[in-house]
Amino acid sequence: MNDTQETERPSPAGVYDAALGGTANTAADRALIEHARLVMPHVIQGAWANRGFLQRAVKRMVSDWGIHQFIDLGSGMPTQRNTHQVVAEIRADGRVVYVDNDPRVIAQARELLVEAGHTTVIQADIREPEAILNHPETRRLIDFSEPIGLLVVAVTHFVPDEDDPWSLVARYVEAIPSGSYLALSSVTSDRQEETWEAVLDAGRPRGYEGYPRTKAEVDRFFAGLEIVPPYPGAQPGVAFIGLWDAEDPELADDDGSRLAYAAVARKP
Repeated sequence: MNDTQETERPSPAGVYDAALGGTANTAADRALIEHARLVMPHVIQGAWANRGFLQRAVKRMVSDWGIHQFIDLGSGMPTQRNTHQVVAEIRADGRVVYVDNDPRVIAQARELLVEAGHTTVIQADIREPEAILNHPETRRLIDFSEPIGLLVVAVTHFVPDEDDPWSLVARYVEAIPSGSYLALSSVTSDRQEETWEAVLDAGRPRGYEGYPRTKAEVDRFFAGLEIVPPYPGAQPGVAFIGLWDAEDPELADDDGSRLAYAAVARKP
């Protein structure tokens, strides 16, 4: 495939970057997000809700639970308040391993992370857990004898059922010690199956595919873990992304919030 063909293929990282108003995206990425806005007007709002979930989850892990090292799977383009920046606002000794399979992400991340200190980026597919967990850069920065923050935010819905994303996440959870936390979000087909299909119909001819899942399917990622209540007064469980750690859950429960489910859970 030549460079022109490559740039004509929308990528998960590029489409997400376009939704967040970034500049590290192609015409193909922007075209797909514009189509998505026509059939799903709240998609931009949902992208920001997901970004907010990541930032709030990382902040809680650091400030409330003492986590200072993170593995960020499917991290996407460096954009609004990245994981290492949220960590650094609270702790100067934070360590972050970013992982993505998009060469454009790797190139931009390496350029921006030159001055980031204890932060690195690995080009790998999340379907290769052993390669990621045993990568020299992972082993250099992450101490597997201490609790780890495992971030799997807006990535499992790009893994088809036949690749068993639940077993993949379980393998990463198995590798991290007791007291670690998993933060995971995944777009959902609940309430919006037809609109998701319309979005994906536009992406499939150019190689962009996704697998929105139900609440029950997202619940499965947290099997054996202690889910944190999404907000004060709520029962532990998976919730819409905008509700997690929301100051006003009722106000946060909008169409953008309902684009995806999320939870944070502790490994016993």
